Amino acid sequence: MSVLPESYEAVIGLEIHVQLRTRTKMFCGCELSFGDEPNVHTCPVCLAHPGSLPVINEQAVRYGIQIGLALECEIAPRSVFHRKNYFYPDNPKAYQISQYDIPLGTNGRLGDVRIHRVHLEEDAAKLIHVGESGRIHGSGASLVDFNRGGTPLLEIVTEPDLRDPGMVREWLQLLRSTIKATGASDVNMEEGSLRCDANVSIRPRGQEELGVKTELKNMNSFRFIERGIDAELERQLHLIGSGEGVTQETLHFDPRSGSLTSLRSKEEAHDYRYFPEPDLVPLAPTEQMLAEARAALPELPAAREARYRDELGLQDAQARQLSRDDELGSYFEAAVAVGGPSPAVLANWITGLRTAREVDVGSLTALVAMVEAREITNEAGKQVLALLAAEGGDPAAIVEREGLGLVEDSGELEEAVDRALAALPDEAQKVSEGVGQAIGPIVGFVMREMKGRADGGEVTRLIRAKLGQ
Repeated sequence: MSVLPESYEAVIGLEIHVQLRTRTKMFCGCELSFGDEPNVHTCPVCLAHPGSLPVINEQAVRYGIQIGLALECEIAPRSVFHRKNYFYPDNPKAYQISQYDIPLGTNGRLGDVRIHRVHLEEDAAKLIHVGESGRIHGSGASLVDFNRGGTPLLEIVTEPDLRDPGMVREWLQLLRSTIKATGASDVNMEEGSLRCDANVSIRPRGQEELGVKTELKNMNSFRFIERGIDAELERQLHLIGSGEGVTQETLHFDPRSGSLTSLRSKEEAHDYRYFPEPDLVPLAPTEQMLAEARAALPELPAAREARYRDELGLQDAQARQLSRDDELGSYFEAAVAVGGPSPAVLANWITGLRTAREVDVGSLTALVAMVEAREITNEAGKQVLALLAAEGGDPAAIVEREGLGLVEDSGELEEAVDRALAALPDEAQKVSEGVGQAIGPIVGFVMREMKGRADGGEVTRLIRAKLGQ
């Protein structure tokens, strides 16, 4: 839920950095490997030694085109690399090779959010601050690991189409699953393969003019992104309410304390003094490269979600969950392919019970078919599922072994109902007087007595009949 009152609305745009799953860096031959010893994957090019020259990584370009097409972007027939000048300890060249006014792709869309541009660039090295005092001065220190420096990045910049933190989180989850489906990145947020900056502002609802924006930097968890934007919206609302106004700046959100810290005033494009990279030729993708990228695209999550909903009859939440969770979606597809139960019933079991994915697909479909055929109750089916997850085997054999088949002896069921009525006289009296909800505890008592083998509808019918209802 938004922290803003009805009279204000949030305006949020995102800048997402995606590390591409190439073997080597963007402009040199150094191998990429997460978690290795510091500074073992370096060379004169990525360390910016004098006289060294960059060479474009072809696979990174192909991955960039693939993601651009997945986001419905127009791929530029000719794009150019630029030098983005800034000095920072993690940037040995004192500039980053990026793309500026002619990016790889423009004018895309994913769901309800427009994509302003996608462009290729290189990642910076990793700064490691030893002790809080190391961040500024004092007894601490800041160390640099150049292994990450030069990693191929694709930056995705959205239009300011997002309106609340929850929408941001949901859209980023769709983006992550879309990129992962292309195979261009593992989009592992914990390892920094997907990082997000958020440009945040607020304005009176109905106003066209944008408010002053701030930028939240390098958030690498969906939950932290949502919390960080919430905190910034609340801060801006307080500033405007107190008459101070919002200053354009870059902020850091600390998820441990929930606090926001100013890092620097927000840079504009002219601050970076962009100019074309003289050591690299322009990118001009061939028709064959574009055709290969299109052919390599799988069914993307948004299309899969629509198919699950429109063709297989799944509910919106189920279709969304199964289309965005690769493991669960593949399991569901395999279960549907086995045949038998309807896709909608299978989806109920697979999304509703965490243990479902731990069971062999054939065993799960056989179990769900037994429930659909009313050979066992839904409750008994859950018990069988837990046993299948723990020990495997045949669901029919487990039902027979555990005595979980649907009770067929009406006398046994009637005796259980009589015991329930005797044990719960107050509830029985209320049901007799027409208090419908009082029947719940009585049904529950019977179901426990029957260990899940009784049909709930039949139990309810018997109770009402015995109580004259």
